[in-house]
Parts: sequence; C-alpha cells; structure tokens
Amino acid sequence: MEASSADSGFFQTLPVLRNQFQDDSTCQRMLSLFLPPTILEQVSCEIEQLSEDVLQPHVFDCVTDAERNLPYVLGSGKNAFGQPVSPQLVLSEGWKTLQDMGFTKGFAAQGYEHGLGQYTRVVQYMRCLLWEASGAMTSCPMAMQDGAARLLQLQLTSDRLLPAERMVFQNAFEHLISRDPERGWTSGQWMTERTGGSDVSKTETIATYSPLPESEALCDPPEGIPLGPWSISGFKWFASAADSNMTILLAKTPKGLSAFYAPLRRFNPTLQRTASGRKGSTELNGVAISRLKNKMGTKPLPSAELVLDGMRGWLVGEEGRGIQTISAVLTITRLRTTISAMGFLGRGLAIVRAFTKVREVGAGNGARARLLDNSLHLQTLSDMTIEYHGMMLLTFYSSYVLGLEEHAGQAQDPHPIATARITPQRESVAPLLRVLTPVLKAYCTKQCIPLLHACMESLGGVGYLENSETEYLNIARLFRDACVLNIWEGTTDVLSTDLVRALKHPKSGRASMTAIDGLIKQAARGEDMIVSKWGALRQMVEATVQADLLSEARDVLWAIAEMLQAGLFCVEADAYADQRTQEMCLRYLRKKGFKEATGSSEPRDLRARLRCNQKIIFGSDVLSPSPGIPSSKM
Repeated sequence: MEASSADSGFFQTLPVLRNQFQDDSTCQRMLSLFLPPTILEQVSCEIEQLSEDVLQPHVFDCVTDAERNLPYVLGSGKNAFGQPVSPQLVLSEGWKTLQDMGFTKGFAAQGYEHGLGQYTRVVQYMRCLLWEASGAMTSCPMAMQDGAARLLQLQLTSDRLLPAERMVFQNAFEHLISRDPERGWTSGQWMTERTGGSDVSKTETIATYSPLPESEALCDPPEGIPLGPWSISGFKWFASAADSNMTILLAKTPKGLSAFYAPLRRFNPTLQRTASGRKGSTELNGVAISRLKNKMGTKPLPSAELVLDGMRGWLVGEEGRGIQTISAVLTITRLRTTISAMGFLGRGLAIVRAFTKVREVGAGNGARARLLDNSLHLQTLSDMTIEYHGMMLLTFYSSYVLGLEEHAGQAQDPHPIATARITPQRESVAPLLRVLTPVLKAYCTKQCIPLLHACMESLGGVGYLENSETEYLNIARLFRDACVLNIWEGTTDVLSTDLVRALKHPKSGRASMTAIDGLIKQAARGEDMIVSKWGALRQMVEATVQADLLSEARDVLWAIAEMLQAGLFCVEADAYADQRTQEMCLRYLRKKGFKEATGSSEPRDLRARLRCNQKIIFGSDVLSPSPGIPSSKM
C-alpha cells in the first residue's frame, strides 16, 4: 500500500467530448424529422464542421477569459478637466472574439438569407443550439439582433414609410444581417423599467416629437444616415447587451405606448477625436450607464441600468401600438431563449455521457464497474434524455412553424414522412404560433434548470465546481447561466397568463384553440388517451371565464406542452420503427399519464434493460458490460 499525494495516486481519466452533432442522436433526429432529404444533405457537412469548431481549445480559452475579465465602465463620465464625456464600456478580448465568430458564422444573419425557404429557421436554430454552450452568452445580443432584423424586415414591407424612414430602417437591417464583424450590428431590447419588469403598462420613458435642424441631424456622416425626429428620455432598469449598436425600445407618446428604433451612437463634429486634437467623433446617443448589473450568471454579458436623456430615435409601427409592434421581436427572442436552454442542456448531457464512459465505481465484493454498466445511473440518464428529446421535438416543430409563417406563399413541400400530417394549413399558422411561443418558452426554459442540475449531480462534487481550468467540463457555468432563461423574455407566470389571454381572446382565441386542437388530434392519431385528455382540457378552458382561468394558467400551459410533446413523440414513432424511437415514445406516454403502465415492454432481464437504456442515451449499444460483473450487480 502506498499513500497518495497531490501529485501521485489515482487521477480520473478526463472525459472526451465528441463532435456534438455526431454524438447527439436527438440533434440528428430533429433535422431528419423537419428537413427534406435534399436540404439535409445540403447543410449536414457544414453543421458537422460547426460542431467541431465549437469544441476547439481557443473557443474555451475565450470563454474563460470572458468569465474572468468582466465588463466594466472606464472613467466616471468626465474627462481629466471635468467635462462630460461618453463613458466607455470595456469588454474582454474573449467576449469580442466570440462575438466576431458569431457574426462570421451568421447565427443571426442566416435567418434572412435565401436558399432554404421555409426550413431556414430549423437549420439556423440547430446551428445556434450547437453554439450556445460555447458562446459565453454572446448569443443574447444576437438573439435580439435576430428579433430586431425581423421587425425591421416587416416594417420595410409597408408602403406608408417616408423616404427617410425607409433609408434608416434599410440601413439598420443591412447591418443586422451582415456576417462581417466590422459591419455587423447587435441590438438591445429596452423594455424593463422599475415599475414592473415584464409589465410595461406603467412605462416612465417619454418620447417627444421634436425634429432636429438638418445641420444637427446626422447620425453617421459617411453613410448619410440622419438622427431620428423623436427625443426619448427615461430610465431603463435592466438593459442587456449594453454594448449593442442599436436598440428597439418602448416609450410613451401622447397616443400611448409606442415602439422606437434608436442607434446607440451619434456623430459629434466638435468632439476631440485624438490626442493630436482632431475633431469629429462619435459619442453615445443620449445614453448614460448608471451602473452595470451584478448577476448570479451571464456575467460576461454587460447588463446595465441606463439613463436616457434626449436619445434620438425613430417611431416603428403605429404610434400607440408598441406592444403589438414588438410582438414580432418577442416571437424570435422567446424561441431563441428556448434554443439557449436546449443548447445548455444538450451540452450538459454530452458531458455526462462522456463522463459515464470513463468513470468506474465500486460494484461490491471488491469489483469495479464503469458507470456505463451501472443500471441505476443509466436509468436516471435515460429518463433525462427522454425529457430532453421531447422538448427538442417541441422546439424544432415551433421553429418549423415559424419558417412556414415567414415564407408563406413560397413554401416548399414538407417532408413527406414526418411532417405532412402536422403541417398546419396556411390560415392556421399564425394562430398556432401565437400559442406555441409562450408554451414552448415557459415549459422548456423552466424544465431545463432541474435537468442541468441533475447533470451537475451526475459528476458528483466535480460537477459543482467552476472548472475553468478545464472549461469544457464546466456544467456549473451552464447551470447558473440557464437560471435566467425562464425570467428573460417573460417569466413563467407572465407567459402562462399570455397563453390564457391568447386562448380567450374575443377575436383570435377561437382560431388559436382550433389550431392547437387540430395539431394534437393529428399528431396523436391512434392514442386515444392524449385526445381525450385534450378534449377535457379544451372543454374546461372554453367553459371558464378568463379571470377564473388565470389562477390555473400554469397547469393549462404545462398540460398543453406535454400533450404536444406526446403527440410529436407519436409522429416520430410512426415515421421511424427503430427500437430506440419506439421505446422513448412509450416511456414518455406512460410517464406523463397518456398510456396505461400495464404490459411494459421494458426488458425485465437487467442486462437487456441496460442495453436498452444505452441505446436511448447513446443512440446505439455501447461496449459490452465490464467483464466479471454479475447481472445482479447491474
């Protein structure tokens, strides 16, 4: 016997992360379900290469740098002689490198590029998902960039825009969809104020129409872009992406709450530019950083309290209809917040799978066994994998429906095997998406948190550590970042309330209810228990007045989310006859109460059950059980 020391004795073999797309059978299945073979063949090589790129050492070095060197504000807003100057927000080189990589890879731009038609969002969001856990939260401003681009794209279809408005919106849109880091813009989304978080009804930011003289109106002289005619003043309590190039914000006008676009910087011809005295430079556009937020997670992301004092902006949409106008932004950002959750959870499960292959534990009577052969560990991990798979089905179906809405009239034929029966009619797409968005975002972002915690637990004490010295194993970082996702873009209660309002809306509620009804019945065809439970829920919702239904809004949302996932599991099981797919579907239906538990198909022989769980977790059988381990120990 020999005592161990800090540098001698047993050392755990490091887990090895494989190419994430190749390693994650669920990711592969989502693309084969929601893409036709021709497009899958077109994009698969690039997606596999991206999955390799996001695991490279220099990417994790950037993540560690961004986590260690947090954003800060340089100076006090005054120069050496006390004159007011724009404060400078300082960001780490790691953050800037990752953000540049995000531009180059087109994580926002791809949604507006041609070639993939109605399948654009499915491909784009799979690429975003594979990037999320390696991006150090640079995905947050890019999600808002994506939402702002969609909003301006819709505005540019209006024939009511004035020439100056069209020029400004077109210029901003082109910056937002650029893959060039030197030209690309991210966006903020400033809505939260001290009066109510997600409740914007008491917004205290005021916009006044007061056009500037033409000589003072230039925002960017080289591009000839004028500053907006609205002067905006107020206080934004929580503004993420304070380093963005523009923002979409809410402010009150005489006609009510309205939406505005504003650049973050403007040109000042009198501002001293260099130490040599040259004049003419940019400064913040009527914005001052009151302080940066000190958060539990998402630490590299600069979130701030902002004072707006004469910020120049442009009205977006109709005055007084700000909430309706920004709904296009919220659809995108809520879906992308869900993509973040699934990206974090997918990486957490990948780490656990890798650890399971190399970790050995005691098996009794002096024997050792790999976690790969531990029946309880694999049962737990297979249950987590099935939950993840169900949420991925709902996430990428929603992405598919978003693509249908954005490409109405030019849609290609759907995948003939998987999606034909659940592709909504054109008139049902928008009402269906109106319900899918709050259900998806509330359910998945909430559920990913305990599942990520379970991933941490699977590694024991090491999982709880901030493993910055081995950054790719840092589940603790993923967990604390994920904890904000069910708060951003609407808390669980806010989204549950939003769902009830959508279903009970006097004008559009019936269309949304009919769309969900058609989807569940088509998806769950042959599974009577799903259909009957949906029928009872629908009857209850229709018979209950909105005020009374609100106290049960969470239960309604959860029930709809799990019915939709159950139906999508059925669609997948009908399209693919392999044992893994069939078993996952059956287990999900039983766990959620959509199928009786009698007559289980799960093998009673522990060795056979172990192999079944291995197939669910890894996508296939993994190495034979450890030699010398009796089946009773598995």
